[in-house]
Amino acid sequence: MTNAVNALLVGLQQAVKANVDLMAVLGPQGLSDRTIRPQRFPALVVGAVEARDFSTGEAEGAEILLTLEAWSAVSRREAEGLVAEVRRLADGLPEMLGEFRLVNFRHRRTTSRREVKAGLFVAEAGFRAVVE
Repeated sequence: MTNAVNALLVGLQQAVKANVDLMAVLGPQGLSDRTIRPQRFPALVVGAVEARDFSTGEAEGAEILLTLEAWSAVSRREAEGLVAEVRRLADGLPEMLGEFRLVNFRHRRTTSRREVKAGLFVAEAGFRAVVE
């Protein structure tokens, strides 16, 4: 299942990097799955990832619950705008992600908040993917 997660993340990273407007906002870091020091804002970061066996009698599969975090030093609106752009990009993910077939990729929820101590805003978008 780890390979399926990695294939999904690569597909998402490629979709973000292919969007010139989004990359102009995010800078060269694009979608990151690690902490970059010094952190540049706004930032789009991979949060929690959970993979579950979703195999059927005919095919091996995985259900992937993924959280993407959009961070802003400016406003909640900017963070939520990044999430909205990623949601739009996610609709165009390719069916084939390496050796895996993306059955579906759906937005589940978005929550946003202000991190008072850090003085930042974050929007967390939860997605559900099924791959086989």
